[in-house]
Amino acid sequence: VQLQASGGGLVQAGGSLRLSCAASGTISSMNGMGWYRQAPGKERELVAVVTSVGTATYADFVKGRFTITRDNAKNTVYLQMNNLKPEDSAVYYCAAREEPPTTAKEDYEFWGQGTLVTVSS
Repeated sequence: VQLQASGGGLVQAGGSLRLSCAASGTISSMNGMGWYRQAPGKERELVAVVTSVGTATYADFVKGRFTITRDNAKNTVYLQMNNLKPEDSAVYYCAAREEPPTTAKEDYEFWGQGTLVTVSS
């Protein structure tokens, strides 16, 4: 499975973006899919993960602002980001694994190339 992330860009604080992660193959076999982010000089961190049936887990700092969904028919995972803050600025990566999702980035076998999100104050 190859993953292609898109949808990043420059937005003002309080604005919204929707990221997409399109898979080259079927994602129905990918039980765990998710989004991580990495800001300059920082470790890659969990944003949200979702199971094959849509059960989601979020990092505390995005709860109530971000929503992860997946469309298995379109082989795509989305991250709707609302009320963006400058501290949300980072490269966002989508990830996938055949097993149920975990919060550990080391558990994911497949990664997209990343899409840059910049939030201005």
